[in-house]
Amino acid sequence: MAGTNYKLVNKKKTITVFILTIVLGYILFIIPDVFFGVTKINGGKKGINLLFIALFQFFSVTALLYTSLKILKKDFNYIGFKLVNIKKDILLGLAFGALWTILQFAVIIPNTGGANRQDIIGMLSMYDGNLISILSFIALGIIGGGITEELFNRGYFINVLKSLFKNETNGLWFSGVLSIIVFAFGHMPINALEWFDILIPTIIIYTLLFIKTKHLTASILAHGTYNMLAIILTYNLYFN
Repeated sequence: MAGTNYKLVNKKKTITVFILTIVLGYILFIIPDVFFGVTKINGGKKGINLLFIALFQFFSVTALLYTSLKILKKDFNYIGFKLVNIKKDILLGLAFGALWTILQFAVIIPNTGGANRQDIIGMLSMYDGNLISILSFIALGIIGGGITEELFNRGYFINVLKSLFKNETNGLWFSGVLSIIVFAFGHMPINALEWFDILIPTIIIYTLLFIKTKHLTASILAHGTYNMLAIILTYNLYFN
């Protein structure tokens, strides 16, 4: 996945920068959630505030990644953020994102509680019932989730961590599995169903798409497509 013309940085420095970036990155993801959740400014974590959360996460986390990669003498191309085989990746991303949406809303969600599921209840609390609210929520799902999370959890995490291994295959497996675990814990699942809902798409769709294509386009589109459709369908099916 990584290019071959990047300058080498010693392992100790790479490990230090990597750990600090991951820790700071998760703090940046959490800050706007905590801010709006605690202060309840403008209604709290809902409505137009969801757009503000998305923009804060995107600009702060990408700035962090830019700085971290610059210290490591790398760039965004190194972590897979480049347009290669774009038509194929668009089709893959849209197809897998839509497939997971269909499985969730046609089969899994209706048979595991529907509107009474904790995740659905949580999503419903974030709607204001107007167009701006829905668009802001979609922005959070695409910008904060589809783009920023994939850059951070897939592109940066996997490619930088695997570079520490002499054996690239072993490094890829280790970093891929660890990124899945960290990503899942970052979403704080509280029961088996929530673990299932996070791990299945993360393993089978987002991570494998990234590893298979060697860049982020397909995984970003799959993640963003699912988030967008889930937000729209939850509103239309369960919001009263």
